[in-house]
Amino acid sequence: MVERTFSMIKPDATNRNLTGKINSMIESAGFRIIAQKKTRMTLEQAKKFYEVHKDKPFYNDLCKFMSSAPIVVQVLEKENAISNYRTLMGATNPYNADAGTIRKEFAISTTENSVHGSDASETAAAEIKFFFSEIEIVG
Repeated sequence: MVERTFSMIKPDATNRNLTGKINSMIESAGFRIIAQKKTRMTLEQAKKFYEVHKDKPFYNDLCKFMSSAPIVVQVLEKENAISNYRTLMGATNPYNADAGTIRKEFAISTTENSVHGSDASETAAAEIKFFFSEIEIVG
């Protein structure tokens, strides 16, 4: 089943001009990038986006980091896109990530791990809606 997922290239990766290399890995893995834009979240937007983590000790640092520099947000399409993209991203901790994954290749740390991807269809729909209107998705 072809589905959509949300992807975000985080500030650590945009600061190092890795968007093209990450997009190449995404497309080489068979995903279609059907929406993409570069933006910058305010601290308030980051807090709203990561609200699910608000009770966790890393929440404030995560929100500060995510609003510290531009990000690239995307809608990806492929069969089983959510699980396939999570596999392509690799483990949250880059030291535990498999070879050939985005995080193994580019992440600096568990926080500065270069990419974010949705973990479920409901999450993907909400995250896509957070950043994109229907007219911006051209798949």
